[in-house]
Amino acid sequence: MPSDQLRLTLIQSNIIWENKEANRQQYEKLLKIVDVKGQIVVLPEMFTTGFTMNPKPFAETMNGETVDWMRNIAKQRLCVITGSVIIEENGHFLNRMIWMQPDGKLAMYDKRHLFGFAGEDSAYLAGDKRVIVSINGWKICLSICYDLRFPVWVRNAGEAYDVLLYVANWPEKRIAAWNALLQARSIENQSFVVGVNRVGIDGKGISYNGSSHVFDPLGNDILKQENIGTEGFFQVQLSRELLDKTRLEFPFLKDADRFMIL
Repeated sequence: MPSDQLRLTLIQSNIIWENKEANRQQYEKLLKIVDVKGQIVVLPEMFTTGFTMNPKPFAETMNGETVDWMRNIAKQRLCVITGSVIIEENGHFLNRMIWMQPDGKLAMYDKRHLFGFAGEDSAYLAGDKRVIVSINGWKICLSICYDLRFPVWVRNAGEAYDVLLYVANWPEKRIAAWNALLQARSIENQSFVVGVNRVGIDGKGISYNGSSHVFDPLGNDILKQENIGTEGFFQVQLSRELLDKTRLEFPFLKDADRFMIL
């Protein structure tokens, strides 16, 4: 049986530009004062570097320091920890979301939609597989930032997932789109949608104001931040009862178009 509640800690950080060690240290300090046992800790996109288009000096392998750090945090704090980092594999650079469990098992999702406007498609290789992970009976679809603009990729055919999780570096100047699309994904997929974004100014002078959200299956924002652009953490609980009740009372997903992504 799925657990009644799914608990998450969302970390809305000011990422230190292209400084992996300093970023890992700031997360570690925060996690020492926050109780995350049994929770999912969500870090932003490229949480060790910021959204850099210079991957070579900062890329790691799956045996590198950051993956080891995530494994140690998950084991020590008895939590799941997830976020995306730069990985080099087979001569290519990947914007890879890593899902690390306390037992050391992990899942990986490589960003499907690369942000050509910033040159991400030239610096990184796109992924081609959708990834859904399971924890305590909950199914979670992993996604990264620009994926949010492409709803077909994450359509919830057959109730494939319960939570749609986005990690991002989404600029303040386009934050209205972030807010609207997160809510739309929750309504159209009848799922919880979690979006974790960064704050601060990156090395290219781009400003970010966080605006992290958690929408329920009816499109209600259950996070309700008071200080949207503030660095910090937010803890939320997702209700299985609400999810099941919504899908039972409003069985919209059964009326969806029947097609598959090839």
